[in-house]
Amino acid sequence: MGCMFSHLAAKFAFFPPSPPTYHVTKTPDGKLTAVSSSTSSTFPAAGDASLDVRVVKTRRGNKVTAFYLRNPNARLTLLYSHGNAADLGQLFDLFLQLKVNLRVNLMGYDYSGYGASTGKPSEYNTYADIEAVYECLQTEYGVGQEDLILYGQSVGSGPTLHLASKLPRLRGVVLHSGILSGLRVLCHVKFKFCCDIYSNINKIKKVKCPVLVIHGTEDDVVNWLHGNRLWKMAKEPYEPLWIKGGGHCNLEIYPEYIRHLYRFIQDMENTTTKSRLKKIWQELRRRDESKGCCSFRLCRPKCTRCPKPSCDCSCGCCKWSCPSLKGCFSCCKKPTCGSSCCKCSCLSLKGCFTCWKKPSCVSNCCFPKLKCCSCFGKPRCPKCSCWKCLKCPESECCCCAGCFSWLCCCGGGRREGETRGGTTMAKSEG
Repeated sequence: MGCMFSHLAAKFAFFPPSPPTYHVTKTPDGKLTAVSSSTSSTFPAAGDASLDVRVVKTRRGNKVTAFYLRNPNARLTLLYSHGNAADLGQLFDLFLQLKVNLRVNLMGYDYSGYGASTGKPSEYNTYADIEAVYECLQTEYGVGQEDLILYGQSVGSGPTLHLASKLPRLRGVVLHSGILSGLRVLCHVKFKFCCDIYSNINKIKKVKCPVLVIHGTEDDVVNWLHGNRLWKMAKEPYEPLWIKGGGHCNLEIYPEYIRHLYRFIQDMENTTTKSRLKKIWQELRRRDESKGCCSFRLCRPKCTRCPKPSCDCSCGCCKWSCPSLKGCFSCCKKPTCGSSCCKCSCLSLKGCFTCWKKPSCVSNCCFPKLKCCSCFGKPRCPKCSCWKCLKCPESECCCCAGCFSWLCCCGGGRREGETRGGTTMAKSEG
């Protein structure tokens, strides 16, 4: 049933130019060349090294036509997936401008049923088409995903995000007038239906590289809200380009289009794995700060540019999970206590605050010695390493984690009458 609905949706989603604006012929030496069907665009002469015409077979049995435009000064390659009412003949002049102005190699292709490609257009055929073209880039031109930027316009955002979600080391993605899904272009829905195609709203979450979104504010085919939501849902969103007054098919004529796209390409060229990880970490830190607290699960203290935490409580003893502690625990090695109630503010504290465990004290000022455990609960008994059965014999004790009057069922721990810090300390044997 779902397959039938997909075929029905395809009839409303794909409008290949008829007749095609070009056709492919073979030269006497066996090379493929493109010939324009009109005077609107001209292709280089046969044998020109700047253009390779390829016919690639997909896993679904169709033969897809692709143009590879070579730029000798390029460091990156752009894989372009076009909209639903165009073919390579109409886009060739645009490809030439992008190749020169962006200083990239460019691979464009026609979906099954478009231009000189065989078969019929459908959602799953376009997925097979882009996978075959990407494999051609790898085998014939040695282009790895680290040097590849995927570009999807309108319907082309579907196969673009399909491939991007499978390539974890991809350099970047450009979504030009992208769609959330096919059905969401026609009506505003919040649920997924079996007849829907190109579920980009789910696939954008799997993309692990920078995503540039370009959309016109006056787009009457795909509302601007599609682009805005795709940008917000991206894991690593790049500064978007909202072209004021731009429609669906005319964004290329605006000067800011090529300027912003060129800046994105330059940033991707200068991006290394180390700088990407650093940028992701900084973004996570900013998101934590915007929530008003750090990721400390017990007291969730406020983060004020990560000062060392301090305790000014008056509970009789210092609790590590005390709400009075302020600061960022993610970068501080030791907390400090500003009140006299704290029993463990000594400089001998050693601990694993980076993993949120209780520190151990190597000084004689603390008895029993705190041992590192996986929670901020009662201290462990130094005799049997037990903490679940510890009890406090003092009726007026606050019974917090900083109290040192715990008794264990085995007899270990500190009994009443014991003194601290330099005086005798009698430890009962069970």
